[in-house]
Amino acid sequence: MTSTGLATTTIQAPPGTSIHPAQRFAPRRSASTVRARTAANSGTDKPTSPQDASTLADPGLTAREIAVLGAWLRCDSKQEVCAVLHIALGTVNTHLSRIRAKYATVGRAAPTKASLVARALQDGLVTLDDL
Repeated sequence: MTSTGLATTTIQAPPGTSIHPAQRFAPRRSASTVRARTAANSGTDKPTSPQDASTLADPGLTAREIAVLGAWLRCDSKQEVCAVLHIALGTVNTHLSRIRAKYATVGRAAPTKASLVARALQDGLVTLDDL
């Protein structure tokens, strides 16, 4: 296996089974799951941002959009995302456009990569260790 210098999260699979490369970038949990856990929390943990995570509007990202977003946040370029996920550059651009539009629709605009990192962290889609 060659190293591209990316920090990846590996998923342990039972012996004899294979994992599709895109699954390496799949989120550990969905944003709605994170919010549900936060809402059920008794208040012993500090919120991850100044605004309580349970009050953030869910943009409704699909699993594939979350996978593309996670890959893009971990990669240096969109071309690298194409190689990792085996998709075309136009597909990456389309997913990122739709992700930005969904965040803008719920009042959480993310016009830059840095702002998408912030949104992904707020929603629990990635952790600092993943980046």
